[in-house]
Amino acid sequence: MTARHEGGAVYVDADACPVKDEVYRVAIRYGLPVHVVANSYMAIPKDPLIHRVVVASGPDAADDWIVGRVSPGDIVVTADIPLASRCVKAGAAVIAPTGRIFTEASVADALATRNLMDSLRSAGAVTSGPPPFSARDRSQFLQALDRVAVGLRRAP
Repeated sequence: MTARHEGGAVYVDADACPVKDEVYRVAIRYGLPVHVVANSYMAIPKDPLIHRVVVASGPDAADDWIVGRVSPGDIVVTADIPLASRCVKAGAAVIAPTGRIFTEASVADALATRNLMDSLRSAGAVTSGPPPFSARDRSQFLQALDRVAVGLRRAP
C-alpha cells in the first residue's frame, strides 16, 4: 500500500488518458502525489511525486487498485463511468478528461446512460461513440482539476 499524503493524492486511470501531462503539472504545483495506474508499463516524468503503478492485466485490475486506495480528499481522473461511480461512493473527487466533475447525481445519470447505450448496442442498434477529444476539453479539464485541487487544500 502506498503512503498517504496529508493533502490527498491524485489517481489517474492512465490507459488511454489524454490529460496525463496536465495532471502532472497541476499536481506538482500543489505538491500532490500522483499514482499513474495502468495495465502495462507507461513512461512518467522523473519526479518524486509521480508514481507508476503497473497492475495485472484484466478488465478491472486498475479500477480495483484505485478503489482499494482512494478516500475522501483524493482526486481520481477517469473516463470510466463505473470506476467514477465507485470512487464517488468512496468520497473522492472524480474528474473526467473533458473536465466534467462527477457528483453522486451526475455519475448515476452517466451510469444509466452508459447501461442504456450498452443495451442498445447489444440489441444491434448503431450508436455513435463520444466526440473526439478537443483543445476545449483539455482546457476545461485543467480548470476543473485546478478548482478541485484548490478546494481540497482549503478543506479542513
